[in-house]
Amino acid sequence: MEKALLVSVQLKTDKGHWRVEDISSELEELAHSTSVEVVENIICICQKATANFLIGKGKVEEISVIASEEGIDTVIFSHDLSGTQVRNLEKAIGKKIIDRTQLILDIFSRRAKSPEGKMQVELAQLQYLLPRLAGKGLTLSNLGGGIGTRGPGETKLEVDRRQIRKKIDKLKNDLKTFRLHCSTMRKKRKGNNLPVIALVGYTSAGKSTLLNLLTQSTQITSEKLFTTLDPLSKSLALSNGQNVIISDTVGFLHDLPHHLIEAFKATLEEVNQADLLIHVLDVYDARLHQHNQAVLSVLEELGASDKPVLVALNKIDLVEDRSWLEVSKNDFPGSILLSAKTGENLAALIAKIEEHFSGLMLNIKIIIPHQRMELVDFFYRKAKVNKIDYLQEGVSIDLSISRQLYDQIGEDKDIKVID
Repeated sequence: MEKALLVSVQLKTDKGHWRVEDISSELEELAHSTSVEVVENIICICQKATANFLIGKGKVEEISVIASEEGIDTVIFSHDLSGTQVRNLEKAIGKKIIDRTQLILDIFSRRAKSPEGKMQVELAQLQYLLPRLAGKGLTLSNLGGGIGTRGPGETKLEVDRRQIRKKIDKLKNDLKTFRLHCSTMRKKRKGNNLPVIALVGYTSAGKSTLLNLLTQSTQITSEKLFTTLDPLSKSLALSNGQNVIISDTVGFLHDLPHHLIEAFKATLEEVNQADLLIHVLDVYDARLHQHNQAVLSVLEELGASDKPVLVALNKIDLVEDRSWLEVSKNDFPGSILLSAKTGENLAALIAKIEEHFSGLMLNIKIIIPHQRMELVDFFYRKAKVNKIDYLQEGVSIDLSISRQLYDQIGEDKDIKVID
């Protein structure tokens, strides 16, 4: 197993609400998601970045000694590094150097399964690589195995800027085609009168577990970060007769690299098109409020900050002091405390969803002729049948029905709407 030394850096010039201890903790979680052995996690607080190494020369020498003594294969920095800084650090320390963005890209490359997901990861990798070509110099042709070297492949990494830009343009065009396909699918769903709910949240907050619970699906879940990369949409039938689509999305992260957001906009478009966002937060995590702010920042960058949001405070099964939960709930007005793992309070969440979409429902009475009995099955599937009577002149049905479906049946001359 590859041995890694982590260097958690906080610059006095950095803007943000994250303590260096939290930066360190998350970097370790990211590293574990690549299955490396974390030997040590060094915290480094600097007044400002240095051009040569990012951190001070003395700290670099200390890292070099530790890396040599512990048999370290890779040193991972929490802060983004320029190509020149990587080259200087590798020369001074004598080990492979990668930064947080490169680590995240490596995790994404491991998780991507669909052709679209792989294209999005490759695009982000090439956009990350392009400005660092000059700094990396000859090391590009010497890349070996392990974390931080996965993705476009050695032959692509050795091409010049012009060829990389050409590849980037091709990937962008391919993703544009994919985006149009996704748009067509969304329009089809809209045509079927199905509202869309998007699950959003910090990575590892429990979105996929909640999707499985709500829709009885079998999406893979894990404690590792970014388990879900390729989005998944499932149908959910509410007790009021409303059918909705629930979409899982890629987990967010604080300071998520901008080009990563750009590359995954085709996937994250589901967020912009949703009628309701369910923001899943890990209430057991001490960084609850930082995670919340990080998600809100990404939503703002996606242009989705004005979407209606229902907050689900997940993982209450892990909290021993239940009185503390009410304090957290008060910090998020209108939120729901639940456990996606045990199903506790799931009914309360579904009730909130139904309440949100209740304005789209109408209570009506219709009569259909006996020769159109297939419509009875149709309304049992597409609406909520409150009462049904078989009369001489036809079948009388009391319905709770969506406004969109109401407009649709108005075009069928065999259906008589009473009120």
